[in-house]
Amino acid sequence: MLDKEKLNSLSASALSFVGDAVFSLFVRERLCAVYDYKSGELTKKAAFIVSACNQSAILGRIEGLLTEEELAVVRRCRNAYSKTGAKNASAAEYHRASGLEGLLGYLHLAGESERLGIVLGECVCTERV
Repeated sequence: MLDKEKLNSLSASALSFVGDAVFSLFVRERLCAVYDYKSGELTKKAAFIVSACNQSAILGRIEGLLTEEELAVVRRCRNAYSKTGAKNASAAEYHRASGLEGLLGYLHLAGESERLGIVLGECVCTERV
């Protein structure tokens, strides 16, 4: 767990880096709990859910549930400059997905497990996992 000062000093890309792993693991665990598929099918389902296009759509659906502090983290991570982009997403979708990942990374690193669980539940709840 990191204190607020350390969290706020981390780059947006570092928060998104951690959030990407958090979201990916959560989705994979959820898929395994729900489906009895072979790994290839699980991988296809997971790839769709964690895609930048889908993450951008998820953020659009859950933004109204976020606190002002969480929205500030989303904006910070969404607006960060990046030389790279997603293969199958627009630049806007890629940036919105980075905002969602940044929020998840922030909550995880802040030790906000309960809130992280709620946000992740809403992310996947909106999907037909």
